[in-house]
Amino acid sequence: MKFSCLFASLFVVFLNTQFVSAQAPKKAEWNFDDLAGWQYVHQDNNPEVQCDVDKGILTIYTKANSFDRKKLRTADSTFTTGRYTWKTFISEMGEGDMTSIGSWIYHDDHHEIDFEVGYGRKAVRERLKAAPDEVIAYMTTQDNPYKSVRKAIKTGWHIFELDITLVDGKYKVDWLIDNELVSTVQQTYGEEIPFHIYCSVENLEFMGDKPASKDNYGMYDYVKYVYHK
Repeated sequence: MKFSCLFASLFVVFLNTQFVSAQAPKKAEWNFDDLAGWQYVHQDNNPEVQCDVDKGILTIYTKANSFDRKKLRTADSTFTTGRYTWKTFISEMGEGDMTSIGSWIYHDDHHEIDFEVGYGRKAVRERLKAAPDEVIAYMTTQDNPYKSVRKAIKTGWHIFELDITLVDGKYKVDWLIDNELVSTVQQTYGEEIPFHIYCSVENLEFMGDKPASKDNYGMYDYVKYVYHK
């Protein structure tokens, strides 16, 4: 059964400041048979709801020549240490398109840990020797400290994972793509900073050399979280 994210869009207005668990679940899995537990948000001037769920697949999309920034996040904002897993489909994008398909966690602009995948700027693609059928995955902690690692990957389905443990009371973050460890960062903060979990498709300038030439999309089969220290 196919349905749009309109309900989730209305849901976020009601729950944005009210739906916060006292404690994060030890284990959670969302197979997108519906959008229970998720909120639709957008960070742009376009009020159109641009996502839907069909046969257990969440699709989010942006329009060509726009600055669309479309996102879904968990209503719960209390996730800390543990293994975060997204099964995400990375679509083919227009050459040079400024579009990002995101799988990430967020507390605020200084506490964000993410995978963002897009076509990539020409200079980045050349440095990584990206093939024509590859895109660029950015693995970034936005602050405390800032670090960004880039890797060329094929389009199609991938398993993106963040594994967060505590070292001396502070988060240590491992980024894994398809079970391969790609990056590790020791953060300067710990469990006092919990997170929402996000899925997103956004037209972002740093992801390419020109505005998106076509509508671009990402798909999500599932998102999982398993708590551990």
